Formats: sequence, structure tokens, C-alpha cells
Amino acid sequence: MRSTSGAHFVALDHIRAVAALLVFTWHFTHGLTGMPVPFGTAPWLAFLDEGHVGVALFMTLSGYLFAKLLDGKRMLLSGFLLNRALRLLPLLVFVFLVHAAIQVVGARDFRQAYRFLLTLPQGLVYPTWPNGGWSITAELHFYLLLPLLLALQRRSAIWLVLILCISMTLRAVVFHYQPVQPAAYFTIVGRIDQFVLGILAFHWRSPSHVWAAATALAFWAFYYTFDASGGFYGTTTSPIWVVMPLIEGAALAVLIAWYDGNFSPSGSLSTAVAKVGEYSYSIYLLHPFVVFGAAKFIHTRVVDLSDFHLASIVSLVAFTAMLPLGYLSMRFIEAPFLRRRRPYYIQPNRPATQSLDGGVAVP
Repeated sequence: MRSTSGAHFVALDHIRAVAALLVFTWHFTHGLTGMPVPFGTAPWLAFLDEGHVGVALFMTLSGYLFAKLLDGKRMLLSGFLLNRALRLLPLLVFVFLVHAAIQVVGARDFRQAYRFLLTLPQGLVYPTWPNGGWSITAELHFYLLLPLLLALQRRSAIWLVLILCISMTLRAVVFHYQPVQPAAYFTIVGRIDQFVLGILAFHWRSPSHVWAAATALAFWAFYYTFDASGGFYGTTTSPIWVVMPLIEGAALAVLIAWYDGNFSPSGSLSTAVAKVGEYSYSIYLLHPFVVFGAAKFIHTRVVDLSDFHLASIVSLVAFTAMLPLGYLSMRFIEAPFLRRRRPYYIQPNRPATQSLDGGVAVP
């Protein structure tokens, strides 16, 4: 995606594409109930078998991207929030309307659709929005915290490390009274680790190839063990979720910084993958409308998908088939609003009164 400054970070679009593919494969192979492939059946392919890690990748990338965009600059908070609304809300509102329409057509009950629409404001606080929209709630909370996080980072990275300690302590307290997985996975209580580690990773700059390889191997070994121990649905009451967001964020932050620091965009393959990354938000929000039905249809009418390896290959084909829908969504739903974005930051030596929207500069 091209930012309001005109900057285009192709490597980060590649990472978006990978994140979208992971989430899509997670839903295609396992559905909502472990069908057509039971949960936790392929530890050797743990990142695919536990494709929800794609959400952590999206979150860590958000922290990294905004640290990169705002490095050495001052944010105009009002302009920033407006731009994020223009980026996220049009497609999100479209998803809400489609959900309401499905309820009207499927249940033939306007009251049910009306009640659904009335519950939408709750999603600003609680992770209740459909189609993965719950993760947008965590993103919105991060946006409100971003000026503070950047200000603390400029003073000392120790402040962000302290936030990581506080968030992990909070999750430990929650675990003492009830399962912590819902808070760690669905809310800012867990996701703040990944946003913060993304910010820190940008300022740490690119790690060495050896360090990145060691991180990737250790992360795979951790996820192999996690998947073999029951994975997402087999660890709902486990204390692993006290540290899970921290482990995911730390590993993914290193790998994002390494890839961004070492990748040189070139060739048609790079361009094609970047396009997938450009459509990733559309694919992420729209694929739940079709992915479960598509997997069921293929499993019952075309080929048996109970083998995870075959299901993963077919999932890649189905993911590719989603790209035209992602293109149409980007062009006709997202792009008209994206063109209305404006710069939301200024250089430190430029007076705030020269900002395009008259917003207040946040140091």
C-alpha cells in the first residue's frame, strides 16, 4: 500500500500477503469446528496448521509500519485518525451491511438484522465485530495509544519494555482468576505486546542473517510444540497465553525487520505478491463469507480434503481465486476513500500551523 507521503514499502506488502494467506488457510482447512481437517494435525506445518498466527503478524507489522512512517516526525492526531477511518471503515461498514442482508435473506427476519446493527457500537470497545472485524477493535485501541507509545519510545526504549512487563503482569493476574486466552488473543491486553515490539523492531534496525535464521528456527520449534500440545483450541485454559503474545511479537518483529532491511524489490513475482498484499485487507474481511462454504463444497463434491497437506495445496488455489474479489473490493470500495487521505505528520522544524487539516501536532 502507498502511504499519504507517496512511500511504498514493497517488502511490507509481501508480509501482508503472507499474513492473509495464513489466516485464509487456517479457516479453509479447519473451518470453525475442525472440518474438513481436525485441529492440530500437522505440527511440521505448524504455521499453516495454526494459521491464526497471521493475525499476530498483521498486528506486529502495524507497529513496525507506523514507527517507520513517523520516524523523526510529529503526528497530527486528528489527521491520523481521519486517515485510519478512511482506510478501515468503508469496507468494514460494507461487511456489516452484507451480514445484515444475509440475516434478512436467510432468516427472513428484519428484526434480527436490526438487532445486529444495534450491537455494532459495542465493537468499538469489545471484540464483537464479525469476519475478523474483532481485530480492527484492537487496532483502533492501538491507534489511540500510538502517540503515547511514540513519545515514550523517543525518550527511552525502556518505557516500552516496561509496558511489555505491565501487560504480561496483567495477563498473569487475569489467568489467576479465569482463562486468559480470550483477553490475550482478542483484545489489546494481549495484542499491545505485538504493536510495541513492532515499534521497537524498527528502531533496532535489521538483524543479521544468522540472528534472523535462529529466530525463525526457534519460533518454528515453539509453534511445533504448541500445535502438538493441542494448539489454539487445546490450550484455552493454559498459562501459555500469558506469554504467547510476547513470544509471537518478539519473533515476528525480528523477522519483519530482517526482511524489510534486506529485501530489494525486483521482478514480476515481487510485483504480484505485493498486489496480493495490497488486497490483503479486502481478502481478510471478505473471505469468511465464502471460505467455509468453499471448503465444504470441495471436500464433498470435488476431492477429499481430510489430509492436511492436500488441503493446504487446495487452499492456495482457493486463495488465488479470492484475488479478483480483493481487486474489486479495493477498486470500488476502498480506493475512492483512500484518495481522500491527507498527510498527517510534519517535520519537527515545520510549524504545526502549516498542517493541511489544522490539527494539533502530537510530539
